[in-house]
Amino acid sequence: MRTRAERLTEGLTVTVASVLSVVLLVGPAVVFRNSAWRAVTEAGATAFSRLAVPVILFVLVALPFVLAHLVFRSGRGKGGERLTAAVPAALTLLGSSAVSFATLCLIAVYAD
Repeated sequence: MRTRAERLTEGLTVTVASVLSVVLLVGPAVVFRNSAWRAVTEAGATAFSRLAVPVILFVLVALPFVLAHLVFRSGRGKGGERLTAAVPAALTLLGSSAVSFATLCLIAVYAD
């Protein structure tokens, strides 16, 4: 049996990591919305760029959630408690959000 302090620590870890990852993903989500609309409606854009830009940006925003889901399911498959499985999933979400944010920054810097 786990103590109340352990459960509280796990809950706090999940909450803080989730909030930070959502804050990190707000930037890519806004850029995705603006860039996808421009790529689709721009007059000089090729058919490939009209398809590739929204797909790449969507993957940058969606991939952290997919990875966190896979980690969570893996933790639950071993018979672990829900909160215990959520800690690695939340940390995966935070790490992959940081990678997505860094990738988006690199794209923004070197795109022009």
